[in-house]
Amino acid sequence: MTESVTSDVNMTKAVAWWRAIRPATLPAGLAPVVVGTALAAADHAIDLGLAVLAALGAVALQVVSNFVNDAADNARGTDDDQRVGPARAAAMGWLSERELWVGAGVALVVAGLCGVALIAAAGWPVLWVGLSGAAAAILYTAGPVPLGYVGLGDLFVMLFFGFAAVVTTVFILSGDTPAAAWAAGGAVGALATAVLVVNNLRDRHGDAGHGKRTLAVRFGARAARIEYTVLVVGAFALVPAGAALGWWGWPALVTWAALPMAYAATRGVWTQDGAALNPLLGATARLTWAYAALLALGVLL
Repeated sequence: MTESVTSDVNMTKAVAWWRAIRPATLPAGLAPVVVGTALAAADHAIDLGLAVLAALGAVALQVVSNFVNDAADNARGTDDDQRVGPARAAAMGWLSERELWVGAGVALVVAGLCGVALIAAAGWPVLWVGLSGAAAAILYTAGPVPLGYVGLGDLFVMLFFGFAAVVTTVFILSGDTPAAAWAAGGAVGALATAVLVVNNLRDRHGDAGHGKRTLAVRFGARAARIEYTVLVVGAFALVPAGAALGWWGWPALVTWAALPMAYAATRGVWTQDGAALNPLLGATARLTWAYAALLALGVLL
């Protein structure tokens, strides 16, 4: 999320693919699996092999989404020369749209193979979650009515990078869907959604010109900043609430060690705009990962 913009014609294919993968975004797919694994382990239900497969499948779907986003936005002309965000592979000519679609297909096969093993271990409910996740990854920016173009992006990030990912991981490992999993899913999903809010806040002027009606376009910059703040505050407020309700122990308050990161990121979102928000994407992604890692530690203590 914090890549520098470059038009280096000598860029190798390997580097181009690495940039198209958007490695800074991958923790968004990994974080909920880490939290779900910790919740299951706290109840003495742990299978590291299944946890690794769940993590690999989640990251593969994140890569599918990134490749499709790159190709589809380029086809729609959204990633033009007025873009203020990081460079994209198709727009810069590093990779063709066809190459990106093939890459998305390969990543989808990897996710599918992981899914087959997880279905065999945990049953058919995993299939429906996997299929809906794959559909959302593709339809976020592709198809006749892309989810991200009609203001549904925030909702679907919350659902799939939060609730679905955490709860499904716990279900795969323990066969249960406890309240703690739903609460943790909401918290991790809120921070993953906050990453998207920064992206949409930064791109709102260009998105409006290309018919992309994100919530930041529909309701304006102030509303987007309020949404970001509510998401971040809500994630941290859920920790003591969960402890008070017995979903996890009070050691989970170790998560609050990430509050300085949260304050700095929120302050930046309220004081920066345009390309100056690019570093806040990386900061919010790191906050999401730090929060998830600390919450996982806290529930295990």
